[in-house]
Amino acid sequence: MSAVKLTLKPGRFSRKAEGEDGFTLLELLVVIVILGLLIGLVAPAVLRQLGHAKESIAQQSIARIGSVLDLYKLDAGSYPSTQDGLQALLTKPDDDPNWAGPYMKGDHLPLDPWGHEYLYQQPSTRPGLEYDLCSLGAADKQGQPGDPGLICNK
Repeated sequence: MSAVKLTLKPGRFSRKAEGEDGFTLLELLVVIVILGLLIGLVAPAVLRQLGHAKESIAQQSIARIGSVLDLYKLDAGSYPSTQDGLQALLTKPDDDPNWAGPYMKGDHLPLDPWGHEYLYQQPSTRPGLEYDLCSLGAADKQGQPGDPGLICNK
């Protein structure tokens, strides 16, 4: 085996002349300020989009549960009563001999994007609808279907 000889060249680790390389403190501060401004402008828009996304997810979930309720109605002849609620999609109500479920997977009902249970009422309090299925939304404020803040079936 041959040995490798290492030598240091003079000036290799010497200080560089002023202005050659590196950033000044002022340049770093300017970059930090620009990044702060960008984050300050972009963050509210991103958070606003997140809020709209949750509303969209809630509306899509209500439509999906509505489709499951329609399947229930095909078997049972009517939608579940308010007393039976959405739980009738998972467990057989005592007064329903035609129940052919469970109509949903799992052993618990889905929650809205804010972690709350969906509200179900049959018959509907709104004209032209057979039931009301609503999410309380981000405000988690009780109300009647059609009230501002509630996200309901159409």
